[in-house]
Amino acid sequence: MTAPTEADVRLAAELVRGAGSLAAKMRTEGIGDSIETKTSVSDLVTAADKAAEKAIVERLTDEHPGDGILGEEGSARESATGRVWTIDPVDGTYNFVRGLDWWCSALALTDGDGIVLGAIYSPAEDAVYVGGPELPTTRNGVRLDAMPDTPLALACLTTYLHPSKLKHPVGEAYVRVASDAASIRILGSGSMDLTAIAQGKLHLFCQHSVPDWDRLPGAALVLGAGGATTQVEAGGVTWSLAGAPTAVAEAAAALAG
Repeated sequence: MTAPTEADVRLAAELVRGAGSLAAKMRTEGIGDSIETKTSVSDLVTAADKAAEKAIVERLTDEHPGDGILGEEGSARESATGRVWTIDPVDGTYNFVRGLDWWCSALALTDGDGIVLGAIYSPAEDAVYVGGPELPTTRNGVRLDAMPDTPLALACLTTYLHPSKLKHPVGEAYVRVASDAASIRILGSGSMDLTAIAQGKLHLFCQHSVPDWDRLPGAALVLGAGGATTQVEAGGVTWSLAGAPTAVAEAAAALAG
């Protein structure tokens, strides 16, 4: 794994804080006319998502023109350096639109060896989280305690699966994990869930078909707090897991059947 530079850490924190602050300001001023549906009635995008991504991309273009970019709202640039910034300008857009606080701005930096760092800004907390495999995770610059290891039987699982899928193979795989967990939360922002897991407030993230912008920023924080991540094929889809090492291992085994 590659350790990030101090400049990368500082830039990542500034980018997510700026994007999240912009989105929060736009929500306060009103974004109703800009709400669009993507793949379903719960998969939304707003002018705030687009403006926040644009602000990040413009600064990265100025400061790191050779780095690649992959943004949820369509920004894309090939990498000439081997490094890629993966951007989720508003993670939890449904919550954002409905006036709930469980949303954030998030990004991750990767290179040829994997994750370098992740950064997440939660406007409701005014908290910036930064961490990675070679970077202890911090909240507003204060290092988090190492997360306690927790077995699946004592773990609070954060996840999402629509009930209509429960009778499909993907649902059968999900039930093998969920039935062994102590509790379940479906909160609507994977990156925010992973900030809570990195702090030991929740214990295990397990969700299928997660795009990189929803997975990488929070996974970096979990790794920086001493947790584990993995991906498992089950029920015809790829499941992403992150959290307490024992819970991750036991969930991976349950998925595999």
